[in-house]
Amino acid sequence: MFARSIKIFLLLSNSACVAKKHRYDIFQLMAIAGVLPYIQVVLSVLLVACILLQQTGAGLGGAFGGDNFSAGYHTRRGAEKYLFYATMVLAVLFGATSFLALLLQ
Repeated sequence: MFARSIKIFLLLSNSACVAKKHRYDIFQLMAIAGVLPYIQVVLSVLLVACILLQQTGAGLGGAFGGDNFSAGYHTRRGAEKYLFYATMVLAVLFGATSFLALLLQ
């Protein structure tokens, strides 16, 4: 019983030293947690804008068995290619910030 209380005391004293040592890191995480919802809102608005600006090409006829084969696949060129890449990057960033928000809760 006495040995177990010594182990608990050492564990608590060690965690107190670690808490003093990493106090600055805790405040940084709290600051990130406070700014993170605003970052997510900005990323979501940009992501929706990028998705809506992309050219769809295929109509509903292709979904119901229509012969709209030429509109389904095309090579992205110019600004359309960069908009596609921006959408991918924004989607990854939004997913990463959402996962970070989950970890910080």
